[in-house]
Amino acid sequence: MTHGFGIIGCGMIANFHARAIRDITGAQLVACYNPTAPKADKLAAEYGCTAYTDLEKMLSHPGLDIVTIGSPSGSHMEPCLAAAHAGKHVIVEKPLDVTLDRCDQMIAACEKAGVKLATIFPSRYHASSRLMKRAVEEGRFGKLALGDAYVKWYRTQQYYDSGAWRGTWKLDGGGALMNQAIHSVDLLLWLMGPVAEVSAHTTTLAHERIEVEDVAVASLRFASGALGVIEATTAGFPGSLKKIELTGSAGTAILEEEDIIKWHFAKPTEEDEQIRQEMLGKTKTGGGAADPAAIGHQAHAALFRDVLDAIDHNRPLSIDGAEGRKSVELILAVYESARTGKTIKLGK
Repeated sequence: MTHGFGIIGCGMIANFHARAIRDITGAQLVACYNPTAPKADKLAAEYGCTAYTDLEKMLSHPGLDIVTIGSPSGSHMEPCLAAAHAGKHVIVEKPLDVTLDRCDQMIAACEKAGVKLATIFPSRYHASSRLMKRAVEEGRFGKLALGDAYVKWYRTQQYYDSGAWRGTWKLDGGGALMNQAIHSVDLLLWLMGPVAEVSAHTTTLAHERIEVEDVAVASLRFASGALGVIEATTAGFPGSLKKIELTGSAGTAILEEEDIIKWHFAKPTEEDEQIRQEMLGKTKTGGGAADPAAIGHQAHAALFRDVLDAIDHNRPLSIDGAEGRKSVELILAVYESARTGKTIKLGK
């Protein structure tokens, strides 16, 4: 069975969606939509699909059954609702949207329509991330004590000036946390479990004409009792690969982009040395640390394949709307703590 894809929003990220679709057997990009014609026409010409500037017409394209949404973050809900109403499965770039109310409307609309709603977090599909997850599930860390995420990236002023939506609360939903570090926030929640409370500080130090933060630090208490830290910035020249560090009473592992740079446990296995050797040198790009386009599309392709398998076999998605909502909830709690100076409790 061939699945017909449509891309909504023909900016930079649309190219990664199109390349991922092109790599998948049984998938075909048949349509793309953008409110302005030049971007839609350019994508259509490059990837051989039909361009639309009318969303309703695009959703009626013959053979279309799945859409990906890559419009500005705060504008994900409206095309999602339209797609769900048209009976199309929906795959949404991170964040799902920028408020919990908008996320909830998306989740409810797709449930009502009986279509799948997936959130794009490609980092979960890296082999190294999955090894970390397996080690957690097998209890190899013992009692988890600390779970930390560090995203010290760099974005120029020109990056923020390049689009009127960038750096705004309404459409970007936040700064270094909501736009850039959300991948690591998602991974941290996936590995460590839910956060019970957060205390945070945010500020804007290195960029002008933006409403949002370019530096954020949050102290976390997980529901498990473990503690943790999130550090995020877009003011960290020249930009460093993102890190996830897990430490427990029986082990420590550090993930740097796709590389595992530390992997030590109190009870070693025969596989450990192989993991230490094979999981170094996996990172082939800059990981977006200084250039948002310096990422690969292979993890997007893996995620899309997983979504297609879930559709074909009518099984739950690995990263559905509810999963996508979790990182938005935590980041909004960080912003609330920074704004009020209070510790914010989650999971009430």
